[in-house]
Amino acid sequence: QVQLMETGGGSVQAGGSLKLSCEVRGYISRYCGMGWYRKAPGKEREFVSSIDKEDFRDYGPLVRGRFTISQTQDNNSKKAVFLEMTNLKTDDTAMYYCAAIKSALYPYCDYWGQGTQVTVSS
Repeated sequence: QVQLMETGGGSVQAGGSLKLSCEVRGYISRYCGMGWYRKAPGKEREFVSSIDKEDFRDYGPLVRGRFTISQTQDNNSKKAVFLEMTNLKTDDTAMYYCAAIKSALYPYCDYWGQGTQVTVSS
């Protein structure tokens, strides 16, 4: 059974930094893209960032330049995904979810964590 365990959330003042971690428990193929999404109350779930097997990174427009995604993997599987968040803004307040991202080429890459709360105060 696969589990994605997010840690690192918390409360911080605007301008501060946090680093989220997502530990992969079980097996997720290294071919899976991994990413972070967030959901704030009253808003739709939002793409934050992703990283593929070649370490190609993508970011949502609201976080580009402030957040950095990284991962650890071996020849066969993913081990962990990280999200370093700097210059945090109050609009970054949300529940952050780690995910193995489903795609047409890799439909079995479809796992989600339970989320970790990030709260940014002014």
